[in-house]
Amino acid sequence: MRSLSIRYLTFSILFTLAALILAGCNLPRKEATPTEINVTQAYETIQAQLTLAAGPSTPTPTSELSSPTPPATPPTVTPTRLPTATQPTATSRVSCDLAAPGNPIDVTIPDDTVLQPSQSFTKIWRLQNSGTCTWTKSYAVAFFSGDQMGAPVSVNLAGDVAPGQSVDISVDMVAPNKAGKYQGNWKLRNASSVLFGIGPGGSAPFWVRIMVALTSTPTSTPRTPTVTPTSPAPTVTATATQPVFIAGTASLNVNATLDLDTDQINTPGADVAYAEDGNGKHQLSPPGSALLGVYGGGQPGQANCQASALGTAPIVVEDTAVGTYLCYRTDQGRYGRLRLSNFNADNFTVTLEFLTWP
Repeated sequence: MRSLSIRYLTFSILFTLAALILAGCNLPRKEATPTEINVTQAYETIQAQLTLAAGPSTPTPTSELSSPTPPATPPTVTPTRLPTATQPTATSRVSCDLAAPGNPIDVTIPDDTVLQPSQSFTKIWRLQNSGTCTWTKSYAVAFFSGDQMGAPVSVNLAGDVAPGQSVDISVDMVAPNKAGKYQGNWKLRNASSVLFGIGPGGSAPFWVRIMVALTSTPTSTPRTPTVTPTSPAPTVTATATQPVFIAGTASLNVNATLDLDTDQINTPGADVAYAEDGNGKHQLSPPGSALLGVYGGGQPGQANCQASALGTAPIVVEDTAVGTYLCYRTDQGRYGRLRLSNFNADNFTVTLEFLTWP
């Protein structure tokens, strides 16, 4: 707008000046000497008026007139990379409380030792501290499941056991007064009353297993197991401890599975599945290539399960007595035994004790 006003004023002044000049030329001359219009002075007057009309202006630098300065490019900011936290590997996560079998684990009373009814005995286990924490006198061996056989619920350790050291733990027991096979499962208990055992992840218990013999001549004095052979009677020898691949206890809800090679619930490679059939009954069945079969009330050994008739037929829990043993073969070809230790009729949870041999 300002530029148009200046042009309009300039045009008006030039037009007025031209009109004055033409009028001066056409007017008649008088005798007296006319006053001549000074063109130069008029031009200077016009120039001055144009300057006043334009108003004060700030001179523009030559560099600004020649080319506009582009906006400054913002500096490139390189984000600082924070150090990535190193995830612990499986080998770096060492359990504080972990036990391993000693050599041998059964110092006294190997598995299937024959005892007389009501005979007192002392079971001694040898265990190694394979964790990173020292076992103190606040640690104890505690009864876990099975047959307690007159033993106390727990027995505290006699002294400290540093990582890597072994200790012999003894518990006084009494054999039941009826003939049969009995097994009591035990675990260690730390100062916070948390139980831990042996095997992968410290989940497997260690146990004492005896056989109470039949007797027809009771006595009032303590008896020691004796064998009086009469030729050709066989010699009774205590069975050597069978190696264990993994053992533990698992409680399964309906539609859960259990891997008997890894003691993992609801993972691929399961060896037993727990489900409800169409009649409202609950059953255990072997998925995949696993096999399962009922053994009975007595506890089977590895040879017993290897010789058992195993198949893929489901086993109805409601029709199976609590305490019944099952034999199985895992999808990896390992044999083992299951014990139906509890069935909750309110929420239909089933509890299984299992042991898998190598």
